Amino acid sequence: MATLVSERTDQPWLRRLYLPSYQIVEAAKYAGITPQTVAAWHGLEKQILSEREEKAALSYLQLIEVAVVAAFRKMRVPMKNIRAAREYAAHSLKCEFPFATYNFKENAKHLFLGSEDLEDVHPGSVVAADQGGQLEWETVIGRLQEFDYEDDHGIALKWHVAGRGSPILIDPRISFGTPVIKGTPTWIIKGRWDAGESDSDIAEDFRIDPSDVKEALKFEGVVPDGRRESLVH
Repeated sequence: MATLVSERTDQPWLRRLYLPSYQIVEAAKYAGITPQTVAAWHGLEKQILSEREEKAALSYLQLIEVAVVAAFRKMRVPMKNIRAAREYAAHSLKCEFPFATYNFKENAKHLFLGSEDLEDVHPGSVVAADQGGQLEWETVIGRLQEFDYEDDHGIALKWHVAGRGSPILIDPRISFGTPVIKGTPTWIIKGRWDAGESDSDIAEDFRIDPSDVKEALKFEGVVPDGRRESLVH
């Protein structure tokens, strides 16, 4: 399979795309599925995603592929169709992480891969990535809007991990790919909250809005209960 990034680059964050950075539990939390499901998708039996050594962490590219497959499954897309789509894309594009690398497009209730990414296909035409399976993709494609694919690198470099309406992002260029809200890792905000600080004090220190603090706490599984009322009204 072709690689996306040369080992020789003046942009260190590009190399981090392949480094094991996310534990299975973290990936499962971000994708809204169970750790057992993530592990199973990388297992040798009925493998859906790339192989993974036992107990090994996932790279950023593997994380995004987990998120894409999770989005498909939540919309009840059959696993056999997801596997077929990925195998077709991986083979045609000679790419190890097709779901993390190329933006899938919708056309006529199929999942299609843009023909500009494929050789020997007439410009303007499309190729059914599931090799002919009749799929209902409207809602799925809506879920895939959580990912921003950038043309310069052809990679999903932003994941709106809590949904398009949320300011929380995972971006490998920021804080080593940890979830952030306006550049501040959500786990740091939670740590400050757990230490007893108010949302207004945290917001002031990081120059964000109190509403952003609450979004970060919600993402981290904390529901502010008002026990430390803001001093700013």
